[in-house]
Amino acid sequence: MYLLLAIAFIIGYIFIALEHPLKIDKAASAILTGVLCWVILVLGESTIFETPKDAHFIDESILHHLGEISQILFFLLGAMTIVELIDTHGGFHIITSKIKTTNRVKLLWIIGLVTFVLSSVLDNLTTTIVMAALLKKLMKDQEDIWFFGGIVVIAANAGGAWSPIGDVTTIMLWIGGQITAVNIIKEVLIPSIVCLSVPLLALSFLKKGNIIQNTNTTTAGAEHQPTASSFEASLILWLGVAGLLFVPVFKTITHLPPFMGILFSLGILWVVTEVIHKNKPVAQRQSLSVASVIRKVDTPSVLFFLGILLAVASLQTGGHLIQVATWLNDTFGNIYIINIIIGLISSIVDNVPLVAGAMGMYPLSLYPQDHEFWELLAYCAGTGGSSLIIGSAAGVAIMGILKIDFIWYLKKISWLAILGYLSGVITYYIMNL
Repeated sequence: MYLLLAIAFIIGYIFIALEHPLKIDKAASAILTGVLCWVILVLGESTIFETPKDAHFIDESILHHLGEISQILFFLLGAMTIVELIDTHGGFHIITSKIKTTNRVKLLWIIGLVTFVLSSVLDNLTTTIVMAALLKKLMKDQEDIWFFGGIVVIAANAGGAWSPIGDVTTIMLWIGGQITAVNIIKEVLIPSIVCLSVPLLALSFLKKGNIIQNTNTTTAGAEHQPTASSFEASLILWLGVAGLLFVPVFKTITHLPPFMGILFSLGILWVVTEVIHKNKPVAQRQSLSVASVIRKVDTPSVLFFLGILLAVASLQTGGHLIQVATWLNDTFGNIYIINIIIGLISSIVDNVPLVAGAMGMYPLSLYPQDHEFWELLAYCAGTGGSSLIIGSAAGVAIMGILKIDFIWYLKKISWLAILGYLSGVITYYIMNL
C-alpha cells in the first residue's frame, strides 16, 4: 500500500500535466487524486505505518491538514474576488491606457516593470491576463506579441516571488509560518529584480527598432465596456490595491491569519460597492455587485489547489515526503542545490505541490522561520517555472490567450528565463555570504 499510494499520486500528476491533450480539467484530476490517496492511506494503514496507529489518527490528521489548506483557499477566494471586482469596474484600464511608446526596447522595460509591480500586489495569473490583453491592443506583429508575452511570464513570476501575496507558493509559505512578510521582501526582492533585469538587458541588445502598432483596436476595446464611471473605476482600483496591501499590516497588528485580513478587505469593498451603486438601475447594480462578481471567480483553480494539497498531505502523513527529504539531503546536502532542483522541476510540474511537499518534508524544527532555505524556496519555486511555458499558471494562461507555440518558447525564451533564474540565485548567494 505504501508503494501504491506513491503510484496513485504519480498517475494523478500525469493526468494533471496532460490536461490539454487528454481534455480533462486538471481540477477534476486533482480532486480525484486527493481523495484516492487518502482512501489508499486508510485502507493500507496497517502496512504503511511501522507502528500501530490510534483508530482516530487518520481523522485527526486529515482535519489538521484541512485546517491549513482552508486558510490558503479562503485567502485565494477573497483575493480573486477583489481582483475580479477591480476588473469588472474597468480599473485595470486606468493602468494600461498610460502606455504610449512604440520603441521596442523601451516598451520591453515598461511592460516588464509594470508586470513585475502588478504581480507583487495582485497575483501573477491575473496580471498576466491583463498584460496579454494589453499586448494585443498595442502591437500587430505576432513575433513581437510572443516575445513580449515571454517577458510577461518571466516578470509576473519574478514579481510574485518576493511578495507575500504575489504568488500562491509565497502565500502558502507565509500562512504556514515559514516566512514573514517583511523578511521575504527584504531578502528576495533584489534577486527577483535581477531575475527580470538580466533577460531584459539581453533583449535590449537583440530587439532593436519600433513595434508595428495595432491600428484595429476597436474590437479589443469594445468586447467589454465597463459600466462604472471613471471615478468609480479609480475608487475600486485603489481601494482594492490598498486592501491587498493591508493584509500583511492586518496580520502584524492582530496576529490573525492572513485570510482574515483578506476577508476584512473584501468586506470593506463589498460595502463600498453597495453604497456607490445603490441608486443605479437594478440590472446595472447587480452586474457590479460582489454577489455577481464572485460567480466569475475561477472556482476550478481553487478546487485544483484543494485536491493537490490534499494529495500532498496524504504523502506527508504516509511518511513519503520525509524519505524524499532524506534522499535529497544525503545526495546533495546543500540547500542551494536542493532549491535550484525544486525550481527547475517546477517548470515541468506545478510549483504548488512542490512547495507543499517541501513544507511537509522539512519541519520548522530543522529550518526555522525565515531561514535561508525558505527564502530561497520562495524564489526558486516562484521563478523556476518560467523556464518552460507550461511551468507556471502565468505561462499556461498566456499560452492560451496569445497562442504561443511551446517549441517557439523553448527556443526563444527558455534560455532567457534560465539565465535570469540562475542570476537571481547567485545574487541571493552573494547577499548571504
